[in-house]
Amino acid sequence: MACLNRVKLPHCACNPVSSLGPIDNKISYSSFSKEDLSIPRKRSLSFNSLMVSGEILQSRLYERKRDQFLFVYGEKRRRRRGGCVVRCTAEGIERGLFVGRREGGFLAEERFKVVALVAAVMCLCNADRVVMSVAIVPLAAKHGWSNSFLGIVQSSFLWGYMCSSVIGGALVDKYGGKRVIAWGAALWSLATLLTPWAANHSTASLLAVRAFFGLAEGVALPSMNNLLARWFPTHERATAVGISMGGFQFGNVVGLVLAPLAMSLIGGISGPFILFSSLGLLWVTIWANKVANNPQESSSISKSELRLIQAGKTASYAKNDKLPPLSLLLSKLPTWAIIFANITNNWGYFVLLSWMPVYFKTVFEVNLQQAAWFSAVPWGTMAISGYIAGTASDYLIKSGYSTTTTRKIMQSIGFIGPGIALLCLNFAKTPSVASIFLTAALSFGSFSQAGFLLNMEDIAPQYSGFLHGISNSAGTLAAIISTVGTGFFVQWLGSFQAFLTLTACLYFITAIFWNLYSTGERVF
Repeated sequence: MACLNRVKLPHCACNPVSSLGPIDNKISYSSFSKEDLSIPRKRSLSFNSLMVSGEILQSRLYERKRDQFLFVYGEKRRRRRGGCVVRCTAEGIERGLFVGRREGGFLAEERFKVVALVAAVMCLCNADRVVMSVAIVPLAAKHGWSNSFLGIVQSSFLWGYMCSSVIGGALVDKYGGKRVIAWGAALWSLATLLTPWAANHSTASLLAVRAFFGLAEGVALPSMNNLLARWFPTHERATAVGISMGGFQFGNVVGLVLAPLAMSLIGGISGPFILFSSLGLLWVTIWANKVANNPQESSSISKSELRLIQAGKTASYAKNDKLPPLSLLLSKLPTWAIIFANITNNWGYFVLLSWMPVYFKTVFEVNLQQAAWFSAVPWGTMAISGYIAGTASDYLIKSGYSTTTTRKIMQSIGFIGPGIALLCLNFAKTPSVASIFLTAALSFGSFSQAGFLLNMEDIAPQYSGFLHGISNSAGTLAAIISTVGTGFFVQWLGSFQAFLTLTACLYFITAIFWNLYSTGERVF
């Protein structure tokens, strides 16, 4: 029991996310001393002495009720300000979102360690993809590859990635995210290490290794979603996803910056592949020894943090040995809202990722090799805006908005914002203005991380990995079609404007479908 001005409160009253109900009712009359009541020590009590004692008792009760009101009012103000810090005298811990403070120093919460390691592996996941985009230029010059073959090499990653999404999601639901993402990181690090050797051996070997690389990376996003759903209460999950996906987007910056340096300092073309594969294997070693599959299995989590996580859960995540019927999942409109959202998100994302350099070179005749900052700024901005989206989503839920309303608001921003930015891009007259609109499109697009990406856990917590795999496979197919289709579309019409307008319209149509049929309530 924690005490505040002699009013005894249960430990849950110290929890910033727990109900305030116990604070209003739990008054322990044993906390009043005989001196407080000032009852004369006589064998018989007169009527006057009883009246005086009653008045004193009533006064003391009023003082305690006033203290409780001030405590509750202060807590509400702290929540509105986002501080969320409560002093728990029972355990000597001052708690924030991810960091607690014990007497004598600060102590990182266990779930902070989990999200930090997840963000790190997501950063490596994307950086390993970017390495090939940088190294393919000297590889093509060395082996005499044509531009058409370069497109085949780049797309070979998506062959394996599309196939492993459903399988990886099912494995995550059965075995948990910790084990699956560890194996995935180990295998894609091995594939990264073997890529230069495969390129020197034969083109068939290179394509096989790149497809295997995509196969291993396909488990990353389902594992991330599964782990964060287990480790974070509902009101913190969007922020955790924002941090993790921020690491994913930051991987673009890391790959673009470190890959050329590794080529010049470590071992030529093999340098960046050796560097990032080593970092991946190092991460696997740390991950295997420091993180548990869920909070209940962790030996280093505190009791107070475990109670906080459990109190903030709205659904159970039981282990499933059987997959749900595919017909059952596809029979519900909220499932299709997620699938269409994933298709639209990947369509627009990969169009910008693949064709942004060509767009600037074709339309504005800009040499992007002399403007390396341009390649990094949009992705760095996207990482920051993804964190902002997660924080805003959690704030709305804490403020009393329903999960359904919150998901619809975040996803609407994630689709309508990029759609407007792409339409404005058609009227850009200078590369600087165009870069602003492209950065805005990517930044607004990151709000989808707090929309459909979280919604899978809302509607199907026990089958979220499988659902993620289905929607991600559809999204990957859309990415292949949009990447290849852009080239034919531009060659046919001779302009990017028509395809940008088509993509913007797709954003708007899917936003309408999402707001009509998505839900934050559990469906399966």
